[in-house]
Amino acid sequence: MAEAAVRYLRSVRTAAPEPVEPLPRPELRCVGADERAPLDAREFRRVLGNFATGVAVITAPPATDGGSPAGFACQSFTSLSLDPPLVAFMVGRTSTTWPRIARAGVFCVNVLAADQGEVCRAFAVSGADKFAGVAYDAAPVSGAPRLSGTVAWIDCTIHAVHTGGDHLVVIGHVNALATGDTPAGPLLFHQGRFTRLTPS
Repeated sequence: MAEAAVRYLRSVRTAAPEPVEPLPRPELRCVGADERAPLDAREFRRVLGNFATGVAVITAPPATDGGSPAGFACQSFTSLSLDPPLVAFMVGRTSTTWPRIARAGVFCVNVLAADQGEVCRAFAVSGADKFAGVAYDAAPVSGAPRLSGTVAWIDCTIHAVHTGGDHLVVIGHVNALATGDTPAGPLLFHQGRFTRLTPS
């Protein structure tokens, strides 16, 4: 019976499958004022602040000869894909640091340790020399600043950038990564302040 089925299938000539046409891209447009959800911004922040996040500093090497490295503090970092290895972070569209990272085309995610709250504050300000007094070396692939004393670092190339309301969603392809040797554990942000993990 099985041999007959194989002979039958071999005798049937099937046409080559037609190529699948991709769906058209959606039309991108601004959100109209009448489409906005009736949410109070302060209430939005208050409720979402109950979701504890880790804290990272995104750094990039100088985009031009003689330039300075760039960096900013970031709560909205996440792993995205294992195959290929992708991570993502979100940055405000009005950020003055993001264009410098975009021009570099690469970045390093520095996951801060529980004792690095001051490092986070230094990278959260605008207009100052954020790297003053901060120890770092060069990440192995991108050359972006790899901060000392972190719990982990992830060295990336910019893979894609998407719009997300008043933020940009930046996707990075991971080229190298490792954990640090600090015993402090990760720095967390919850309800508007820094905190740390406690043993259960």
